[in-house]
Amino acid sequence: MTKANGWVGLTAVLFTFGILGSNAARAEEAFKVGTVDMQRALQAVDAGKKAKAQLEKEFNSKKKELQTEEASIKKMTEEFKKQSMVMSDEARAKKQGELQERIMKFQDLTARSQGEIQQKERDLTQPILAKLRTIIADLAKKEKLSLVLEKNENNVLYSLEKDDYTNQVISIFDKTSEKSALSNVNSKKSVKKVS
Repeated sequence: MTKANGWVGLTAVLFTFGILGSNAARAEEAFKVGTVDMQRALQAVDAGKKAKAQLEKEFNSKKKELQTEEASIKKMTEEFKKQSMVMSDEARAKKQGELQERIMKFQDLTARSQGEIQQKERDLTQPILAKLRTIIADLAKKEKLSLVLEKNENNVLYSLEKDDYTNQVISIFDKTSEKSALSNVNSKKSVKKVS
């Protein structure tokens, strides 16, 4: 092989890699992926923190109520055990029925309380999640992202830190919440001045 043929071959290889490289760069530009950790965002935004505090308050209140009833049932059970030996069969059956009824009511109360807490959690978090999704969609358009994945250990096993938009989403959420809170305060002030 002559020197001229060698240069021609090398030039062809470099040209091919140049074309492939530029196509790969265009493909990377065309398909850009981002990630957002929705759970972290939900817990980090101010509205999420307030919702969590409210849920904990309600949960603790219901928990206290349930613990009080549970202690009362335990006391009633112990008294029944002590007195059952000296009770007539009819009195024992009646007392045992009362105890079973109270236990069933306690189980119903427990199930109802859990359902109420879960419903309250949905009621408090759905508006926050909806606003987070809107912010993510707007941010994806701005950043020209083709796809945004929820970043958690079940869905995304690895991603580059630069592709994680969670902190930006949190920041935008809190800034927009502050602005709307300020506008609400200002509109209330102007209503008071008018009246």
